[in-house]
Amino acid sequence: MNQEYAVESTPRHLWIVGILAVLWNAMGGLDFVMTHTRNEAWLAGFTPEQLEYFLGFPLWANVTWGIAVWGSIIASILLLARSRFALTGFLVSLIAMTLTTVYNYLLTDGLAIMGAAGTAFSAFIYVCGVLFYVYARRMSQRGVLR
Repeated sequence: MNQEYAVESTPRHLWIVGILAVLWNAMGGLDFVMTHTRNEAWLAGFTPEQLEYFLGFPLWANVTWGIAVWGSIIASILLLARSRFALTGFLVSLIAMTLTTVYNYLLTDGLAIMGAAGTAFSAFIYVCGVLFYVYARRMSQRGVLR
């Protein structure tokens, strides 16, 4: 029995979304590296309280932050490669981002330390992560990701 599966050709929007995802998530990677290497120029815009907060994350929060960042970068590259594993990568990244957010805003006083602007930006990052996941899921359902 010879079954043929309909695989949709690569839509143009996948390239646009994929490139934007790589660039957006690469900024998260840059932030992670610059923060962890304590780059003075990068950290200059933070208050002493914010620096103490970021540099004082426990190991598990740093690990989940790293998984969120690097998982999203890998998932973005996999999206461009039309790999079905992009969906898993975005999901793992979202789970790690959720755990990091729990630490940032429920287990500490991150809201008070980061202020409204920092919290709004964190929310925007989270929304982008959800949208990339939803997009990858949709592309997977349509047979674009293999």
